Amino acid sequence: MISYKAKYAIKAVLALASLPDGQSLVISEIAEQERIPKKFLEQILLDLKHQGIVMSRRGKMGGYLLLKPADKLTFGEVLRVIDGPLAPLPCLSKMAYHRCEDCRDENSCRVRHVFAKVAEATRGVLDQTTIAQALAPDIPDAVRAAIS
Repeated sequence: MISYKAKYAIKAVLALASLPDGQSLVISEIAEQERIPKKFLEQILLDLKHQGIVMSRRGKMGGYLLLKPADKLTFGEVLRVIDGPLAPLPCLSKMAYHRCEDCRDENSCRVRHVFAKVAEATRGVLDQTTIAQALAPDIPDAVRAAIS
C-alpha cells in the first residue's frame, strides 16, 4: 500500500502535468483542486523540487510547474522520491538492498521467491507508466487497469 503522501504527490504531479506548457499552479490551487491538505502539500512539493521533478516560480505568474516532462516521468520515480524503495522486502530492493537478518539462504528462501514476483510485476507497471500516459484519454487497457 502506498502512503497518503505518495498518493498526494502523484495527484499533484498529475495536476501540474495537465497544464499547458509554461503554466503553473500555486499550492492553494493544487490543494483545493486535488483535495490535499495544504501544509502536507507544501512538504510534498518541496521533496519533489529537491529531486528535480518540479520547480517553483515567484511573482505574478508564480507557482509550481513540472520540471521533468510528463512523458519521461514515471509513477515509480515519484513513488520512490516520496516513499523510498518499492520492494516489499529489503532483500529485493534495488535502491536499498540489505539481507534479511532471519534468512539463511536467499536462493532457497520461499518467501523471497514469491515476493520477488510481486516486486517485478509492481516495478514493471510503475516504471513503465508515465504521468503523460495516465493523462491520455486513450491509454492502453493494461495501463488503465494498473492505475485504476
